[in-house]
Amino acid sequence: MQIPQFSESNHPIVKSLFHHSDQELLTLFQRHPEQGKYFTAIFCRYSPIVYTLIRHSARSPVQAEYLFALTWRHIFYELSGLDLRDESTPGTSSFQNWLINMTAFCINQADLPPVEEIHYDLKAAPPPFWCYLEQALEQLQPVMRLMVIMAQTFHWSETRIAAYLQAEGEVVSPAQVRTQLQTGYQTLETALPEDIRLIYLAQAASIQANAQVNALSK
Repeated sequence: MQIPQFSESNHPIVKSLFHHSDQELLTLFQRHPEQGKYFTAIFCRYSPIVYTLIRHSARSPVQAEYLFALTWRHIFYELSGLDLRDESTPGTSSFQNWLINMTAFCINQADLPPVEEIHYDLKAAPPPFWCYLEQALEQLQPVMRLMVIMAQTFHWSETRIAAYLQAEGEVVSPAQVRTQLQTGYQTLETALPEDIRLIYLAQAASIQANAQVNALSK
């Protein structure tokens, strides 16, 4: 079994946090939700353990990668309220134990779709980027978010998107779809935390979040 390697582990922003303890990273994550580097550092530290547990339970590598991402998304939202010092919370004797318990929970609760229905791409959108990209998507207006998902997840043309929206009662032309998509991509980029943009997007010649949205499975 080959464990995925993530280039963000070598990014200076992330490497500068490796000396922090689990508790320190958790506290920083909870105190600074506008920054993504702390969750990314936690992910880089524990992704091998989580992936190893998941890969042994998944039927295929594609399903394993998708469940891996879903597990980290679940962890992402649970971390905000986690208190390792709360003795009444089961499984919080250590952060690693808590992560293992969360991974086991996600494995047991997983109802994974067939491989051909999974659109997630681990290389295009590692879990930290996926989590923050999903948050950014939630800030888009519903019609614009739908356009972005149809264009990037399902690879629909502007003409097909316009036809679908017209059938739903939206008066929009393919040219207007094109304009709205460009606005949506720019809005997505702006909505991402600055450090997430630096870690995941800074090396792109032209930074556009639409290159990564196709990893989302809706």
